[in-house]
Amino acid sequence: MKLFDVYPLFDLNFVKAEGSYVWTDKNEKYLDLYGGHAVISIGHSHPFYVNKVTEQLQNIGFYSNSVKIPIQEEVAALLGKISGYNDYNFFMCNSGAEANENAIKLASFHTGRKKNICFTKAFHGRTAAAVAATDNKSIIAPVNETDNFIFVPFNNTTLLEEAFANNEISSVIIEGIQGVAGVQIPEVSFLQKIRSLCDKNEAVFICDEIQSGYGRTGKFFAHQHANIKADIITVAKGMGNGFPVGGVLISPEIKAKHGLLGTTFGGNYLACAASKAVLEVLASENLMQNAIEAGDYLFEQLKDDENIAEIRYQGLMFGIELKTPCAPFRNQLLQDFKILTGNASCPNTLRILPALTITKAELDLFIKAFKTISQSKLVTI
Repeated sequence: MKLFDVYPLFDLNFVKAEGSYVWTDKNEKYLDLYGGHAVISIGHSHPFYVNKVTEQLQNIGFYSNSVKIPIQEEVAALLGKISGYNDYNFFMCNSGAEANENAIKLASFHTGRKKNICFTKAFHGRTAAAVAATDNKSIIAPVNETDNFIFVPFNNTTLLEEAFANNEISSVIIEGIQGVAGVQIPEVSFLQKIRSLCDKNEAVFICDEIQSGYGRTGKFFAHQHANIKADIITVAKGMGNGFPVGGVLISPEIKAKHGLLGTTFGGNYLACAASKAVLEVLASENLMQNAIEAGDYLFEQLKDDENIAEIRYQGLMFGIELKTPCAPFRNQLLQDFKILTGNASCPNTLRILPALTITKAELDLFIKAFKTISQSKLVTI
């Protein structure tokens, strides 16, 4: 049997990882500034994390949600404390798409309505409702086509108000920062307008913090820069530092009942051990502050480069929009400097999503490489 060929792959086989570095089977060392789509939050193979997951595995790795799993409550309590959502409830699942599916479904249960507002350039996942809320027709199969999702231009308050005026809205779902779209940051006034319109129309405000959450922007959640609270927040990626896990933070206004949501693997012992370790390291190593300081440093070093059209960033979530397509730039970073970066749906944008443990010395390696390429004749300007 062969693998189903859906991924365009670099010819790299990583066999070891530590901190911000990964090594191939040829013992080549690469600086990882992408973290597998912002998954690596506290650094590869963090010793505290490895110890906690290993310790848990040596005791018990799995049982279903038919018995008490106290470490789930420990994760929820710590997450509530660190995130500022202490009065919310928490449902654990396995991925970002699953978290968004449950969020959209839960909002519909709560409101009794079908229509949801989402935004241009959004990405929320590849499963049924999540992909229907994603602005990419190439990954929406006929079975996923529905008129229950209304796309509104990103940051357009007027058309947002029109959508509410013309429909009975169940929920609004928006990314804290649009990641796949190239780090597009919602305006503070736009997020505040969503909050007020949801309040006025008794709709549910869902904030997808799957890529932008867990301290990446310098606050625990990106939407907290706008001084608002969402009714439902979805998390994954950096939550497990590589262990598959997702979750849904749920307002106390939304009531639970047995059987309303469910999962076989969600909240298993190993996922909880990984999730708890991530939260403990985020707090003990003050990584949200490092995200602010390291992000500001990177911006200051690159802001005047003549080949950059715009830098969009908060903390360590960067979209560097070049004046030309970024593919040659990205490939040269990889081939000549052994630095891993990401791309986006907009072809000119280079995405930088390093571990929150990144140091200025490590960023200097990227800055030097970036400037070398920018000033060379190897990239057509």
